Amino acid sequence: MRPLRACLGAAAAVTLAAAGTTALVASDASGATTALSNRWYAAAPYLMPLDNNPPDAGAIMDATGLKAFQLAFVLAPNGGGCSPTWGGTAAVSSDTAVQSVINTIRAKGGDVSVSIGGYGGTKLGQTCADAASTAAAYQQVITKYGLHAIDFDLEEPEYENTAAIKNEIGAAKILQQNNPGLYVSVTTAGTADGTGWFGKQMLLEAKSQGFTPNNFSIMPFDGGFSGAASQTSALTNFNSILQSTFGWDQATAYAHEGFSGMNGRSDTGEYFTQADFQTVLDYATSHNMDRFTFWSLNRDRQCTPVDNNGTTSGTCSSVAQSSWDFAKYSVKFAGVTPPTTTPTPTPTPTPTPTSCKTAWSATAVYTAGNEVSYNSHNWKAKWWTQNEVPGASEWGPWQDEGAC
Repeated sequence: MRPLRACLGAAAAVTLAAAGTTALVASDASGATTALSNRWYAAAPYLMPLDNNPPDAGAIMDATGLKAFQLAFVLAPNGGGCSPTWGGTAAVSSDTAVQSVINTIRAKGGDVSVSIGGYGGTKLGQTCADAASTAAAYQQVITKYGLHAIDFDLEEPEYENTAAIKNEIGAAKILQQNNPGLYVSVTTAGTADGTGWFGKQMLLEAKSQGFTPNNFSIMPFDGGFSGAASQTSALTNFNSILQSTFGWDQATAYAHEGFSGMNGRSDTGEYFTQADFQTVLDYATSHNMDRFTFWSLNRDRQCTPVDNNGTTSGTCSSVAQSSWDFAKYSVKFAGVTPPTTTPTPTPTPTPTPTSCKTAWSATAVYTAGNEVSYNSHNWKAKWWTQNEVPGASEWGPWQDEGAC
């Protein structure tokens, strides 16, 4: 899934595992509530709560009937280490901003899952020493927010790292054991054949460790896909991979299979419309699949102009739509009929342009936090970069700070 977007030691984590610690409590500072049905966690679309012009989660709930959100992404610190952060920069331990979003959602009867990993940044599986310490880092997230669900988004470049994937799958198994009832999804890249070599290696790692999550989901976009037919074909092929890997029959494989799409224009210029989502939704429900989600709610609104000048945006879909059109397909997957009327949205205030930073240079080296200007926008570097044009890729090294 695309972002645009001091560790407990192994001995401590093993002690935690031996104690069988359960973090699904409602009495801590997280404001945890009674869990929703698994179907809601399976339907939760991705939301970046700190980046990409986050929409008002409460307004989405009122407009669509949505109850569950997949918050993205928990990563290792940009400077290294084995402690969980939001986006590599905001420590989970001291977070109040994401907690506020969660509190708003729960106050309206909803809940969240948290997604770890994603396409960019450094993952905890890459920096923690082993599965136990990786699990201990994620347990901090579960405990702080009183989570009932968690998503492992395992893709490039992490899933090309055998040791990192071993840590992630091992951590997922430990968390599943130590948090009874925890809903666990594993999301990975999709291809026309279902998933690629690294995705298949990840499945084999799960098999070798005896780990079975609620579902394995693929992302059938950014791989030469064209509309819903190509996506349902990939889902059919992925079902065959699940059967052959785990020895499941077709129905069991579908019961452990999920879809994670991208609404509107994808990174590579593919387009997925509301009609495509309906077709895939029909496929998912008719085959009794376990999950139907998409990237992302930040993008579930119309661009101005609609085609966004032929580029992919992190804050709008690049297709004609009403706000939150795509969220309603998640609501339908959860088994609920979305409202027939949409409340009048609160206009988003137009930000006042600020002064421009020093112009970007193709030859200069930039590190995390450096700011430049390019094309009348200010940009902040998310990590080390040189000769990567700001805005050329939504999940590249530059974060758009707005017009200047």
